[in-house]
Amino acid sequence: MQGILTLDLHGKNRYQAKVAIDAALRRAKGVYRIRLVHGCHGGTALRDMIADEYSTRPGILRLAPVNDSITELILREL
Repeated sequence: MQGILTLDLHGKNRYQAKVAIDAALRRAKGVYRIRLVHGCHGGTALRDMIADEYSTRPGILRLAPVNDSITELILREL
């Protein structure tokens, strides 16, 4: 879907995921949301890191949990 950037974070540690998310935010021109597929069966470390690091980040309106495995960063409303 155009306007949504999907980023698969499976297999990444917290640092690697943060680097990947920051890179996606830098190249998110024309994107209104970034869908982060972090999974949940291996624990909630990535989901928790996303909530801690990006819930108050400038340029991100809000976080929208889709389910236990996916969180979306809402960059702008349609």
